[in-house]
Amino acid sequence: MPVRSYEPLAPNTDVTTTRTFLHEVLPLTGSILSGTYGKFMAEGNIKNFTHGMFQSVYDYPYLSSSTNHIFDLTCGYDESTAALSSSSNTMNAKKINMYNEFAQVLLGFTGSDNTVRMFESDLKLDGVGRMDAVYIVSFSRLLTKDQIKKNSFQMTVGTGSYASPFTITGGGAGDGDAATKVLQDANARTDGAGINTCLGGDYGILFSSSNPSITDEGCGVVFYQAGIAVISASVFTKSPANSAPVPITDFAGTANYAANMTPAQTLATSSISGNCDAFRHRIQNIQFNNTTEINSTIYFCRVPHNKFNYSSNPTYLSGSKIRVKNVGADTPISYITTVGLYNASNELLAVAKLSEPLKKTPENELTIRVRLDY
Repeated sequence: MPVRSYEPLAPNTDVTTTRTFLHEVLPLTGSILSGTYGKFMAEGNIKNFTHGMFQSVYDYPYLSSSTNHIFDLTCGYDESTAALSSSSNTMNAKKINMYNEFAQVLLGFTGSDNTVRMFESDLKLDGVGRMDAVYIVSFSRLLTKDQIKKNSFQMTVGTGSYASPFTITGGGAGDGDAATKVLQDANARTDGAGINTCLGGDYGILFSSSNPSITDEGCGVVFYQAGIAVISASVFTKSPANSAPVPITDFAGTANYAANMTPAQTLATSSISGNCDAFRHRIQNIQFNNTTEINSTIYFCRVPHNKFNYSSNPTYLSGSKIRVKNVGADTPISYITTVGLYNASNELLAVAKLSEPLKKTPENELTIRVRLDY
């Protein structure tokens, strides 16, 4: 039986690495968030917890065996916010803790006094225009994979009435603006333009315009690797005719307007779950592309003309003679069906099967490309 031989791989010429990015489009319609699986605020796919610090959204009723976790919702504000600094506010400590926790994890600390950086609506993290009251959407890894693709995030929110948050308000000389805003990372680019990096990874600013100018105020921040969107409560405003934007008066309420509250009033007097209900009631659509990063090592297994012309398979011989030869002077022939990758100790580490046998004789050479993905 012929002795098994090994062909070494030269690291510089026979091995290379590549990186591939795969993207999926993920549309999340507002009907899943409010009303698909039951009456609003009592849907079977919305789970509230006894600790009350966040709310989870699933694509099916969460008790179903086939359900998938989509994202978590929560809210919070900075303790120095004048309008929300009262200790008598509902779940005041928990809202402050949620704000500080996400700010610390995503932005880190700054300065020698270990003060927590605030969520901000600018590209420099310089403390200008910070977001003191926010709603936080933390997407599951099942959806975002390795990261959210830059310049693909869109969230459509409603600023109309509580009963009809996505329809145009007014219609005459009163409230003249449309009742939806599309928050998008319009300035972000896949080549890194319009992107900044902090402790939580790359992030982009969300604007309510598809072509924002340098003076446009940001509406939130999306952290791509973390899969977290931070939305400023100041988004929920409307613009009466010839007037500056003002907070909507019925951010949370009832269909018959029996008890309506502005975003600030909701943050102060409602629980975190109540704020999450009011927030998701106004989400019409969320859409982004996720990213799966595939790293590959490619091995070019070269088969020279004077090697691998014999097989070590026991069936290759019959009575000490090669089966595929009828005349002793004939050229030896083998068929390559499998490639094995070995370490320096000749221990088999990986096996690759060919789609069909390749004929090998002393008259030809082959290069077999083996790709390992991880």
